[in-house]
Amino acid sequence: QVQLVEAVGGSVQAGGSLRLSCAASRYILSSHSMGWFRHAPGKEREGVARIDIYGLRNYAESVKARFTISRDSAKNTLYLKMNSLKPEDTAMYYCAAATGPSTWSISRYEYWGQGTQVNVVS
Repeated sequence: QVQLVEAVGGSVQAGGSLRLSCAASRYILSSHSMGWFRHAPGKEREGVARIDIYGLRNYAESVKARFTISRDSAKNTLYLKMNSLKPEDTAMYYCAAATGPSTWSISRYEYWGQGTQVNVVS
């Protein structure tokens, strides 16, 4: 059974940094495309960053150069390092796994974490 468990997010001042982590079941990171998504109140869930099994990374334009997705297969953990945070980054963040190619299509991700809240205050 695939499990994805995000650690607690947190609150940070605008301009600050935060690192999210997602503990995955064994071998998931090496066999699945992984993504970070976020859902803000009144908005649709959107893709933030993704990484395929070869290590190719893609970012949403709104976070490019500020966020970095990475994985540590030895620790079975996916990360999202977020720098220069803005109030508009406030959202519930989810990690997700897809058996197919890396994609922004939410429906292609079969497995989801429970989400972790990130609040950026100005």
